[in-house]
Amino acid sequence: MAGPVQSIERAAAILRLLAGGPRRLGLGEVAASLGLAKGTAHGILRTLQHVDFVEQDAATGKYQLGAALLHLGTSYLDVNELRSRSLNWADALAARSGEAVRLGTPLEGKVLVVHHVFRPDDTLQTLDVGSLLPLHASSLGKVLLAYGTASLEPPDAELEAYTRHTLVTPERLGRALAEVRELGWAAELQEMSMGEGGLAAPIRGQGGLVVGAIGLSGPVERLCDGPGHPRPSLITLLREAARAISRDLGAARW
Repeated sequence: MAGPVQSIERAAAILRLLAGGPRRLGLGEVAASLGLAKGTAHGILRTLQHVDFVEQDAATGKYQLGAALLHLGTSYLDVNELRSRSLNWADALAARSGEAVRLGTPLEGKVLVVHHVFRPDDTLQTLDVGSLLPLHASSLGKVLLAYGTASLEPPDAELEAYTRHTLVTPERLGRALAEVRELGWAAELQEMSMGEGGLAAPIRGQGGLVVGAIGLSGPVERLCDGPGHPRPSLITLLREAARAISRDLGAARW
């Protein structure tokens, strides 16, 4: 197994140093604090500056954290706030519906499952946290696509057919997304795995923008009253949970 990369460790140490103080630091201060040669510290700072992780004050020549790094940190906090605000509501939704609950956010053209509550029974289940789901073949993904929170990468990519029910043409997917916007929820019935399905609703943050999706997943016969007809009672429970989380995140409308 390869060992740690020294240059990355040093870059991380510089970022921690800049994040730990209330003021900008000069090259000499950075080098002295970390026991680095000035030339080494300067090279790392220049590289971090090139990718906007560090900014240099034009007047003083001192360094501070850059906008790109702060944006990454904000994104991380946003995802974790979404998850933390959803925990109790997701647990309650699983208990009331009797189905598994998943929370999804967009990541690089996929859906990242950031929280998963098992179906409250004794069946063997696998934890999905950290899993990446296809946008076009999952109910969570359809919600994110429908409201512009996520996009297919590249936009003209050929869509993979996971089953014979998967929507793989732009026309069929476009109609499905328009229906999601009209109804306020999405369904995925045997589109990613035969016999399995999912229902999902949007979670909104401040300003009413969709920031994620919450969904139910399980066997199609548990989610539907008949072929292609999701149970209205589950849709109601799902949308109530989505609205509750949205309120907690500061959404004025949903």
